[in-house]
Amino acid sequence: MKTIVGILPWAVVVAAIGGATWWLLSRDMAAGRWLLAALLIGHGVVHVMFVVPAPAATGGGPDWPFDMARSWAITGAGLDLNMVRAVGVALIAVVVAGFALAALSTVGVLVPPGWWQPTVAVSAVASAVLLVLFFEPQLVLGLGIDTVLLAAVATGAWVP
Repeated sequence: MKTIVGILPWAVVVAAIGGATWWLLSRDMAAGRWLLAALLIGHGVVHVMFVVPAPAATGGGPDWPFDMARSWAITGAGLDLNMVRAVGVALIAVVVAGFALAALSTVGVLVPPGWWQPTVAVSAVASAVLLVLFFEPQLVLGLGIDTVLLAAVATGAWVP
């Protein structure tokens, strides 16, 4: 319960920024495209934290959630740690590169707008797989972001 309560402020911030982004996009304002691009890059880059060493202390807060050694696939299914980490690193590469391409497509720089839906879909699915493979309750927020992005792609709610 402490973990969920701990991410509540982040969830409120993400929801507020998401709402503001949606409002700007619905009015076809350029700021909405740039804000969405920043959010896509930010969401992708957060996944790099899986390969960053955990801080020495979390200041009495929750444990570091980005630990590839604590995967249920290792402890529950008995898979090899090195293999699971290799899959994790490959997924991280797909997520970071995919969301970067999606962000560029969002603002129409270097990447055609037609790439937006496939790059967002592939990146969000890879992100969700990574977050489920190395699941910690604090990562629920990332899964929520992936769900919203997939819903936007599936419904065609917005395209550049």
